[in-house]
Amino acid sequence: MPSDAVIDLRSDTVTRPTPGMRRAMAEAEVGDDVLGDDPTVIRLQHTIAKIMGKEAACFVPSGTMANQTAIRAQTEHGDGIIAHRDSHIFLYETGGPAALSGCLGQMIDGSRGIFDLEHFVPHVKPDSIHFAKSTLLVIENTHNRGGGSVWPIDQIKRVTAKARELGMRCHLDGARIWNACAATGIDPAEYARHFDTISCCFSKGLGAPVGSAVCGDAKTITRVARFRKMFGGAMRQSGVLAAAALYALEHHRDRLVADHAGALKLAQGLVDARKLQVAAHEIDTNMVFFDVDPALGTAADFCKRLDGLGVRMLPTSPQRVRAVVHLDIAPEMIGRAVGIIREAV
Repeated sequence: MPSDAVIDLRSDTVTRPTPGMRRAMAEAEVGDDVLGDDPTVIRLQHTIAKIMGKEAACFVPSGTMANQTAIRAQTEHGDGIIAHRDSHIFLYETGGPAALSGCLGQMIDGSRGIFDLEHFVPHVKPDSIHFAKSTLLVIENTHNRGGGSVWPIDQIKRVTAKARELGMRCHLDGARIWNACAATGIDPAEYARHFDTISCCFSKGLGAPVGSAVCGDAKTITRVARFRKMFGGAMRQSGVLAAAALYALEHHRDRLVADHAGALKLAQGLVDARKLQVAAHEIDTNMVFFDVDPALGTAADFCKRLDGLGVRMLPTSPQRVRAVVHLDIAPEMIGRAVGIIREAV
């Protein structure tokens, strides 16, 4: 099957650079970023720091490295990190907090990846030689396994204010912060101001091929850059990648609402499908999760069947499937996908 006939809903990371983005990459002015003189990387870091209302930023290869350098820069070995049990940092970053920072994960509950004071405060450990000191609170917005759920800004204010009162620093895993902003109309700096550090991704909804950034105060970002080097993420002529990120920031942020509309259309098209369960009322952004009746096999079985019909999705648990709408999914592809999924059922 030709690649352009496949409806690839596995992730918003599968996007391909647009012609305009490719031109920006080809024409990028470059230097050596390890030596600190790649002008396009410098421009990207200044730009994203300004967008987030922070002093400084560090361009890194991936969202995982963004989170892990931020964690390492703000903790010591033996510290505790509090985050939702379904957080990306705990589930999808290969045990990074333990392996790279020597930190204990203190996992808490909350609906759709969003928690409040009653979930968070009881897990904060006293300042004692007996405990892993609760040093860092991590919030993920939007929350991947929560279905692309968006944190209410008042809840962010409440939880982070309490964390600071308890002597903790706060990190925002903002891999999909652009989707949260598109869904709410809230400026990214308004989200970011409640956190010491924020990571953001350019290679998901914004459609760049590679890259994330960590933003924060200058002293912390200097440490982030040191651990980027330690973890093997310092790059040389990376201006070609920074140019793609700059292009994405300028041209692809406003269009995210179209992805959200596509996800809602997909969910609504499946809401009455036999042997599938989808909560269309929980579509906040560009993600759709649905549960597969065991009569159809496992989620992996169902995704394999869909793949043979030209629709790609990801199984995320034994019976749950995830679909993500993105830059490469034209509106008419949503209707085709709904028809194919119904055929598969």
